[in-house]
Amino acid sequence: MDYKKSKAPVDTVTRNIMDLCKETGNIYESVAIISKRANQISVEIKQDLNKKLSEFASYNDSLEEVFENREQIEISRYYEKLPKPTLLATEELINGNVYWRDPSKEGANGEA
Repeated sequence: MDYKKSKAPVDTVTRNIMDLCKETGNIYESVAIISKRANQISVEIKQDLNKKLSEFASYNDSLEEVFENREQIEISRYYEKLPKPTLLATEELINGNVYWRDPSKEGANGEA
């Protein structure tokens, strides 16, 4: 997923609590869903960053040959400018783009 194309704000935004608990009916459940989704997004972003940076990895063990790689700097700046995973997850929940389920509310067959 291209997180740069997300319409999530880059900085902190005051939210209406009723918007957050619209899907679940419970603000605490919404916060738990947001935190779990933010962890998933964070792992995805970290894996993507590590994959891109590994292309430029230098396997020399010499401490004297430390140099700045322009491509690595640009990639790092790109990821620094992305919205935080919590803001992305909150935006996804508000827009209804997060799948979640509560196993305790499902029937014996696993049906809601």
